Amino acid sequence: MKKGILLVNLGSPDSPFPKDVKRYLGEFLMDERVIDIPYFLRALLVKGIILNTRPKKSSRAYQKVWLPEGSPLIVLSNKLLEKVKPLVAAPVEMAMRYGNPSLESGFEKLQAQGVTDVLLVPLYPQHAMATTETIVVLAEELIKKRFTNMKMETVPAFYHRISYIQALSASIQESMDAFNPDYLLFSYHGVPERHIRKTDCTGEHCKMNDTCCITPSAAHAVCYRHQCHETTRRVAETLGLKEGEYGTSFQSRLGRDPWLKPYTDATLVALGEKGVKKLAVATPAFVADCLETIEEIGMEGAHEFKEAGGGEFLTIPCLNDRDDWAQTLSSWIHDYLNKA
Repeated sequence: MKKGILLVNLGSPDSPFPKDVKRYLGEFLMDERVIDIPYFLRALLVKGIILNTRPKKSSRAYQKVWLPEGSPLIVLSNKLLEKVKPLVAAPVEMAMRYGNPSLESGFEKLQAQGVTDVLLVPLYPQHAMATTETIVVLAEELIKKRFTNMKMETVPAFYHRISYIQALSASIQESMDAFNPDYLLFSYHGVPERHIRKTDCTGEHCKMNDTCCITPSAAHAVCYRHQCHETTRRVAETLGLKEGEYGTSFQSRLGRDPWLKPYTDATLVALGEKGVKKLAVATPAFVADCLETIEEIGMEGAHEFKEAGGGEFLTIPCLNDRDDWAQTLSSWIHDYLNKA
């Protein structure tokens, strides 16, 4: 038995140009856990409409954030990987759920190093159908079909783990100390409300209100809405923030179905209209900066806030390759390696 670690993030196009963006969006949006409607309707929507209109717009957005070394998400993920590797006595690789390097290639690299027992680490603090769940499902399928000599264990959502909250809080505090904002907004990636109800293992707990999110339930183990609000609560408590100094919103909605509210774009406009002079935005659904944090929040969001009358705007960096975050990940890996 030889143990190995596979860190997994969302993914990125191979280039910021329309052809690669289209290929990436096709893989992403055709996932039944991202757009959870029957295959025929999903194909009609994605291949018949979205992929004929969205790639050019998304390509322009990617070109705004693309680094000389490549996609910010891939570059930052690899920097994190290089910091974690020396901290653990086992092979560690990085893979993406969509695009390259693929999950399959991640397993292949570990297999080539003699690994038979894999710790899968989805780099998502909160559980969601379109993030952790889809990674685990694909990984299980690959092991069953291609890597039959391997066993796998998965790190569950870590939104509530003390070491994660401490690292996240420290990163936010550093930015706040330098910027001194009047208000801190926690903006999480949105999901359709139906995803929350689908993952309710009790079939009756989720009411999509603040009461159900603070009422103890087995549903919370996989409830994205609860886990986002709980992340905000724990960080705010750690930072000593008072009510009225911070809030939670959800970004990146797609289509006309109701998504988690309040929406970030509307919240930014409302804060601007209130005359907030200095606004800081943290994005704790992500551990590495990407299109959604750099362009959607840092560029488009800042513009919406200022156009509505707001003042200075700061996008707080994600954990990226911070030393304390690398140490946190390595401590979880050590726990796995030390198990009998």
